[in-house]
Amino acid sequence: MFAAVPSALADPPNCTAGDLAQVAAGVSAGTSVYLFTHPWVNDFFTGLQGQPRDQIRTQVQDYLAANPQEQAELQAIRQPLVDLKARCGSGTDAATP
Repeated sequence: MFAAVPSALADPPNCTAGDLAQVAAGVSAGTSVYLFTHPWVNDFFTGLQGQPRDQIRTQVQDYLAANPQEQAELQAIRQPLVDLKARCGSGTDAATP
C-alpha cells in the first residue's frame, strides 16, 4: 500500500534552478559549519580575501595539496553539488542563483 505513494525525499533532485539552489544551500551550510569548526582552515581562506584570483587559485591548490585531510573533507561537503552538475550538465551553471 505504501509502495504506491511517491516520496519527494526518495526521488533524486531534478535539474531545475530550485534543485540547484537547494543543493547549493546545503553545500554552503555544510561549508560554513566546517569552517567554523576548523578555525585554522577558516583563517586560511579568510586570508585570501582581496587577492587576485590567479594567486588565490595557486594558494588554495598548494594548501590543499599540503593538507589532504582538509581537502578530502571539503570535497565530501561539495560532492552533492558536483554530482548535480555532472548529472544535469553545464546548463546548471547559468541558473545558479
